[in-house]
Amino acid sequence: MTLVADRHPAGGLRGRGGVRVELTGVVHLYRQAGADVVGLRSVDLEVEPGEMVALLGPSGMGKTTVLRLMAGLMAASAGVVRVDGTDLGRLKAAERRRLRAFDISYVVQGTLPNILPFATALENVWFAQHGAVREGHPPPWSPDELLDHLGLGALGDVPLHALPRAAQQEVAVAAGVAPGARLLLADEPTAQLTSAGAERVIALMKQVNADFGTTVVIVTHDPAVAAQFQRTVTIRDGRVGVEAHRGEEYAVVDGSGSLQLPPDALAVLPPNSRVKVVVTPSLVELHPPGEAP
Repeated sequence: MTLVADRHPAGGLRGRGGVRVELTGVVHLYRQAGADVVGLRSVDLEVEPGEMVALLGPSGMGKTTVLRLMAGLMAASAGVVRVDGTDLGRLKAAERRRLRAFDISYVVQGTLPNILPFATALENVWFAQHGAVREGHPPPWSPDELLDHLGLGALGDVPLHALPRAAQQEVAVAAGVAPGARLLLADEPTAQLTSAGAERVIALMKQVNADFGTTVVIVTHDPAVAAQFQRTVTIRDGRVGVEAHRGEEYAVVDGSGSLQLPPDALAVLPPNSRVKVVVTPSLVELHPPGEAP
């Protein structure tokens, strides 16, 4: 099925065009057992308008924190987070809520935080669109269209608590897409789905991206899911470690000049190793102690 967009009274197309997201020198601290713990360490990350990016890595490495900062749900301890040129840290709480009504959509990890369990699937999607409509930004599709696209049209009038958990998760993703936001953020959107359900959800994100230019950023621990996105960014120990573009993997030098080596390189150069750095016109080489350049 192809999603059909409704036009604004003025002739525009709601949902057309994604936003640029920038994290510059972002540090995030949180309290644990009475002490400050570093969650993110000088993260520099840029997502271009219309990009589809997967944040990949094990649990507890900072991926969800990055996503919540992009959504304006928390403030960085240091550094700057900009969405479409706007410094989220300078906005008041009401201004951030207004952005999340129609410009930024965030699908939280897990089903229950994203749904109204005693409302129907159609009512859940309609409710997700309410803020955008209230702000004068009618979404480009109807609840029926989104549910049909996910193969859930026949379940539209069923209360969510009566649906299987996987179907609830798909409705939660449909509700995240529903407002026609220019930035779609989703935390583990395929975690509870069958392979077929995961394919439908990813296909929906790809179509929204292709048709309307929506910028899409997801968190996943599944390399197979991440591989279906244009770009993969691995978050490790609170830093950007590795990026992959169309199958090619790159280590990343952050704003402080630090470089996180991939695990196979750490087998040769373990943490705290001394290395000889040799710079040539076309290469930068790292040599272990005792190895001749």
